[in-house]
Amino acid sequence: MVQARGADRMWAVALAAGLWGTSALMRDPLAQVLPASTIVVYEHAVIVVLLLPWLIPALRALAAAGPAVIAAVAVIGGGSSALATMLFTLAFTVGDPITPQVLQKLQPVFAIVLAVVLLGERLAPRFGLYALPALAGAWILAFPDPLGVTVDDARGAALAVGAALLWAAGTVLGRLAGVRLAFMHVTVLRFTFGLPVALVIALASGASLAVGPAQVPRLVLLALIPGLLALTLYYWGLRRTAASRATLAELAFPLVSAVVGAGLLGGSLQWSQWAGGAVVLIAVTSMALNRSGPRPSGVHVPEDTPAARPAVH
Repeated sequence: MVQARGADRMWAVALAAGLWGTSALMRDPLAQVLPASTIVVYEHAVIVVLLLPWLIPALRALAAAGPAVIAAVAVIGGGSSALATMLFTLAFTVGDPITPQVLQKLQPVFAIVLAVVLLGERLAPRFGLYALPALAGAWILAFPDPLGVTVDDARGAALAVGAALLWAAGTVLGRLAGVRLAFMHVTVLRFTFGLPVALVIALASGASLAVGPAQVPRLVLLALIPGLLALTLYYWGLRRTAASRATLAELAFPLVSAVVGAGLLGGSLQWSQWAGGAVVLIAVTSMALNRSGPRPSGVHVPEDTPAARPAVH
């Protein structure tokens, strides 16, 4: 169905992406004084408390959705929410505050490959023409000296790319779960499943859950603004925004991240890293524009499911 031009919500996607770009303002200072697992536990806990009114209906819908959807939601919550956010937070402790966020633009590359494997989508003939430059640009972006990479240099990039891969898996599995569950239910379950996983990781690693009064405002803001508010706004906007336009709008994420990192957090990149970042953004955006038409998928939406009906706001 073609959406009317007046109903386009590209602005909402751009605003959500811009809010994601502000996460370093809270995450980077917190990562310097608190274990990453502790930050993620409280980030999830705040959101779960706020979403408690939707929890019981979401669990009922999940129980009726079948084993495949339950497994998908479990992976989304434990992997794409808790573990991915932990890896992303750790990346701030071993590198600059700009690179981990810009590297997240690799997520569409991973998502397309996973969609082919898990959902049966067809790979675009020109995929390699976009994916290879994107990966090369990511390498140049991640390392000040791309020909002399050390283990310490690679650690921060590996953490950020690992987070991008897990988030891409969450995107693909979210499409699968969204066939049987309403968006609000997927959101609630994502954080509800993620919270105990984050807690287990924190306890298993010996991280203290104690936080000082000075950290509480940043933890709450991190959960609310680049967390719950941005995610809700993003999916609300995405429902009426073409994929190609959404990808263009999401460029607000690395742009805001770069401004925040360089202007407010004292981060800096070599000229070659800025060039690598530009290659990543151009390649990924071109890839999205090339995929703007519908493609066959292994996910089918029955007419009587929440995904096939308009959401009630």
